[in-house]
Amino acid sequence: RAAGALAAAAVTAVALAVAAWRRARPVREVLFFPSRPCCIEALLAEAAEPGAPARPCPCPLPSGDTALSRLVRRLLSARRSLDLCLFSFSCPQLARAVHLLHRRGVRVRLVTDAQYMGLHGSQIGRLRHAGIQVRHDQHSGYMHHKFAIVDRRMLITGSLNWTTQAIQSNRENVLVVEDAEYVKAFQEEFERIWEEYNPANYRFF
Repeated sequence: RAAGALAAAAVTAVALAVAAWRRARPVREVLFFPSRPCCIEALLAEAAEPGAPARPCPCPLPSGDTALSRLVRRLLSARRSLDLCLFSFSCPQLARAVHLLHRRGVRVRLVTDAQYMGLHGSQIGRLRHAGIQVRHDQHSGYMHHKFAIVDRRMLITGSLNWTTQAIQSNRENVLVVEDAEYVKAFQEEFERIWEEYNPANYRFF
């Protein structure tokens, strides 16, 4: 009996150690698009009210594991900060996730391209109206970056513009990594651009 109890305890200890190791592993994920249309209402509802009973969504879109739903999950994991550096942002689903984070108290900062922020369908005005800090370039070249930094620890970057067209129709890629060296480099680039695009530094003449 004693030997059996020891063996069971050993198996439990190993299982717990493996689970802890899996939880501690840094994120390494590659997402490929196009992503089939999917419903993310359950993800947004869970993020807005953790533990609340799930409510069925009346929309005809299927729910499930897609590149878009995985991207939304990564964004919704933010607890303290979300820094966005995006050339074009017109996807309503991603905008809803960002807006929800802002309402939840996450500090959101957004850098974008001046020429594209005013295009029909852009979500930038909606996010700015909600109180999210937005800055844009003031020169002829494009602000062409496409990356996000979650809690200063996770980098989301790739070819994907945050538009419905790109998500549903284009061949695109997104890399999600928790790597301090890469995050540091992108965070420094974000801070440099954020300060460069400070309205106090604009020159009008």
